[in-house]
Amino acid sequence: MTGSETLPPAIAHFFDATNHADRERFLSAFAADAVLDDWGHTYTGRDEVARWNETDNMGVQSHFEVTGFTVHNGIYAVSIQVTGNGFNGGGTMAFTIVDDLISRVDITG
Repeated sequence: MTGSETLPPAIAHFFDATNHADRERFLSAFAADAVLDDWGHTYTGRDEVARWNETDNMGVQSHFEVTGFTVHNGIYAVSIQVTGNGFNGGGTMAFTIVDDLISRVDITG
């Protein structure tokens, strides 16, 4: 990553909205048919992503610090540190963007 590279707005909104508990802004970053895969648990569509947000993200006061990212074949692999009342630690989220919205998120170690 060089100093001139930045995350696409939808991905930046994902993290910023989470850190500010802005549910509306968070969901607006996703395509209507987006898929979020959290360690093999799959959530499809904004309603299910909203459910994940309440059980595993904003609902447990998650806070993200982006520590870097790479881009390969259009997929943004974002390294993160997470704190809150749920998962705490490091990990990677892989984002696919279509038409300026998040179409897929894969959460892995």
